[in-house]
Amino acid sequence: MNENRPTGLGPDIHRLLIVRLGAMGDIIHTLPAVAALRQACPEAVIGWVIEERWAELLCTLPTPRSGPRSPQRPLVDRIHTVNTARWRKPFFSLQTCQEVAAALSDFRAPGYEVAVDFQGAIRSALIARWSGAPAVYGAAQPRENVASMFYTRTVITKGAHVVEQNFSLAEAVAGGSLKMPELQFPRDEAAEREYGRNLQEQGIRKFAVVNPGAGWGAKRWPEQRYGEVARELAKEGISVLINCGPGEDNLARGVKEASGGAAESIACSLTQLIALTRRACLFIGGDTGPMHLAAGLGIPVVAIFGPTNPVRNGPFGTKSIVLRSSSSVTSHARRHEPEEGLLEIDPGEVIAAARQLLGNCRG
Repeated sequence: MNENRPTGLGPDIHRLLIVRLGAMGDIIHTLPAVAALRQACPEAVIGWVIEERWAELLCTLPTPRSGPRSPQRPLVDRIHTVNTARWRKPFFSLQTCQEVAAALSDFRAPGYEVAVDFQGAIRSALIARWSGAPAVYGAAQPRENVASMFYTRTVITKGAHVVEQNFSLAEAVAGGSLKMPELQFPRDEAAEREYGRNLQEQGIRKFAVVNPGAGWGAKRWPEQRYGEVARELAKEGISVLINCGPGEDNLARGVKEASGGAAESIACSLTQLIALTRRACLFIGGDTGPMHLAAGLGIPVVAIFGPTNPVRNGPFGTKSIVLRSSSSVTSHARRHEPEEGLLEIDPGEVIAAARQLLGNCRG
């Protein structure tokens, strides 16, 4: 049976498994909790089960996925990658069964003593349980209720922001208070040098990153408005780079056209995006993984929110201004069109917020 008052294992933790499969923003929201556990248990072997597409948030390529920690893999000792989307199509094929068996063998081999499910989904809870760890921690009220059946210890999480909730789960595992750490993202020196050189060759000294994409249409502020913001920033000597993910080329073109050429699009891997974002003086975008990356790197953020709640999902740990209409209603409905409240935010508000944050960091 689950225990509502879990017993923390504290310094007795020697092998700890983190389960947070995706997505980008959710993984970044989990990093402070795991970094705090690393501080509390510096000698522990920490593994992380993550979807292959997000592994670069923990480790640069082609750095080995296990072994001594380094700037290229600063937080965890072992990375166990999975592709759960491929597992579902079709689940009972020979190839799928072989992939699942190999994955299970991989994250059972280290002999983890504790597994912590930070995702709260049935598939993540199953993976935590399949790891063979005797103690499996999870939230008492996970995202998918059935997930709690697979935990041996449940935790009533605290805090308004998801980072705080994850942190309280980590404190239950540690058996006491933890200190909020400074985040360390993987650092690829080749990518750092490349972007430094490219920006210098293009004469770009100060730049903002804008991100018009989002997980679904209701969260997407129109690209024409991003273009207007880019035009105004260019007048003040701030270059604007447009970041878009796979399948978002049309959004990038829309912003570039609306900016009158003031903004340029970029295409990069996660490792390259980390290197680029480190150098930005400002980030402008909605509730997306790249926005949370910028916040995690300490870059000032203008966050444009609509249907999602910034109290829970807003930029955390950096200077920021969050814009959200009072008419916006919290909803995760996957609508194609922008939410009505989101459209009430005009470019002038975003430009004013950007100027305020840029004024705070001039020098």
